[in-house]
Amino acid sequence: MNVNVMTHPLIQHKVTLMRDENTGSKDFRQLLDEITLLMGYEITRSLPLEDVEVQTPLTKMVGKRIAGKKVGIIPILRAGLGMVNGMLELIPTAKVGHVGLYRDPATLKPVEYYCKLPSDVGERDFIVTDPMLATGGSASAAITLLKEKGAKNIKLMCLVAAPEGVEEVNKQHPDVQIFVAALDEKLNEHGYILPGLGDAGDRIFGTK
Repeated sequence: MNVNVMTHPLIQHKVTLMRDENTGSKDFRQLLDEITLLMGYEITRSLPLEDVEVQTPLTKMVGKRIAGKKVGIIPILRAGLGMVNGMLELIPTAKVGHVGLYRDPATLKPVEYYCKLPSDVGERDFIVTDPMLATGGSASAAITLLKEKGAKNIKLMCLVAAPEGVEEVNKQHPDVQIFVAALDEKLNEHGYILPGLGDAGDRIFGTK
């Protein structure tokens, strides 16, 4: 499978805390921010660099700065919003778009209801965020939508994924790299990830 599983001890520790049903919304959000920032460090490893001359207090030197395309962060509403702050801590100049999709409870298929993207879609590297990659339907639909709008370089960042979701995204978008903090066992009969961590949106925003 085309998926990068983050095995850093801090990430694994924090994911375990998030799985605990006794972790409240405040701590859940904070942990998600922290994990996103740690994952963002790895997901941005391939950003291109260019030489730039700077004047230090002592002398001139040639250093490195990020070059090439700008970054766009695209949370899949609503749970994907929980990963935006962590990414903006890392890349404060990134533009944030939004894609609204919900999963039809009967068919488990994604239904689009909102899309707002930066105007310069073709000039940005996009990171799509969604804590849960279950069936892969919503993520695949969001990526398809971005491509239809002109996006050419897209990565998908999730907290917890099921093998079924990874397989679906791989099948629909083999060019998209997937980054996850945990690859879980499977989906249950209702399309929820096992062992998972429950409904990420509800746990982020304190709803039922």
